[in-house]
Amino acid sequence: MALRVAVQMDPMEKINIAGDSTFAIMLGAQQRGHSLYHYTAGDLNYRDGRVTAPARRVTVQRVDGDHFAFGEQVMLDLADDVDVVLMRQDPPFDLAYITATHLLERIQHRTLVVNDPAAVRNAPEKLFVLDYARFMPPTLITRSLDEARAFHSEYGEVVVKPLYGNAGSAVFHVGRKDANLAALTELFGQVWREPFMVQAFLPQVSEGDKRIVLVDGKATGAINRLPRDGEIRSNLAAGGRAAATDLTEREHEICAALGPELARRGLVFVGIDVIAGHLTEINVTSPTGIVAIDRFNGTDTPALIWEAIEAKASALHG
Repeated sequence: MALRVAVQMDPMEKINIAGDSTFAIMLGAQQRGHSLYHYTAGDLNYRDGRVTAPARRVTVQRVDGDHFAFGEQVMLDLADDVDVVLMRQDPPFDLAYITATHLLERIQHRTLVVNDPAAVRNAPEKLFVLDYARFMPPTLITRSLDEARAFHSEYGEVVVKPLYGNAGSAVFHVGRKDANLAALTELFGQVWREPFMVQAFLPQVSEGDKRIVLVDGKATGAINRLPRDGEIRSNLAAGGRAAATDLTEREHEICAALGPELARRGLVFVGIDVIAGHLTEINVTSPTGIVAIDRFNGTDTPALIWEAIEAKASALHG
């Protein structure tokens, strides 16, 4: 059946269509006959039990500089006027993001929200992963300089990063004789109220950081992201380079452990990050990477995502 789909995302003008996963998903929806509406998270309203957003009908095409066309603005009742809401705005995962999940949770009895907003709220990337600590590198979450120093002393080289960062921002490598740990701890404490994460450095990151995509709990593809020379960050947004890859036995084991729980929580589209067999993040807010995966593997990840969404929407609407 044709679905009415509202996409909660960043401004259409700002996306890079060459690699944007949301754009690829929108193209896939359009090819399947679904109608699309666009609005931003800041447009959400709540009044008298109704969650609404001023939105525009949108059509998309893979043409640089002419990749979308808007129709007239309409006020959508997200419970009555659409079948699916895609929550695809980029992090940071902050109180604004959390507020959006609370509002969208109020329409779930009528409208399918992907990913499930309560599950997104309860599964921030660097905290949900702690449920699978057996697959992770040694990890510390703290605001304490003494704890960070003890961890650094034990493991020699560490990586320090904010709990709610994204796209590789504010990720620091602290070497064995690096004297900057105290200054970093002070800086993180001034910029963020939350604790920060310290992990044992994995030198194999120079060989790549795999992004593995799971759709409704099943692994559907992966890319290996290689950092630039002199960098430890392999995120494509931070200048990393994508390369084709296959899953190892260990990575299949990780996916098999995570998959059923992701599906149970309604986390339809998830990207996990694995370095040298170590799980580092579970990305549920706005995962990326499917354009590169499909380019290397000849797959159609948007079609798989829409097959899962269509089945869930059909079940919800009877």
